[in-house]
Amino acid sequence: MKRELDVLITQMHSAGIAYSDAVREFKKRYILEVLAHHKGNQCKAADELGMHRNTLSRTLTELDMDTAQIRNGIRNGMRRPPTSERPRMQNIASNSANSR
Repeated sequence: MKRELDVLITQMHSAGIAYSDAVREFKKRYILEVLAHHKGNQCKAADELGMHRNTLSRTLTELDMDTAQIRNGIRNGMRRPPTSERPRMQNIASNSANSR
């Protein structure tokens, strides 16, 4: 896993992804994974993340994550897209660079 992370970080840096964009994307994906693991239960997810439930709620809002959509997606069996369907960080870099 460390090697994969090293490669990803190198790709992100080479693509010119801003640090803030990289951190934001990581937070979104990590939180989504923890929420999916706990079937959308924000109290349990917050506990695992080591934060207060209100802090998780504020973080979801700051990251523009729709909690209702997350809950509905988890209930409908949609954890997250398979690896092959997830956007690649280089695509995010293109979008980030184009929005500047």
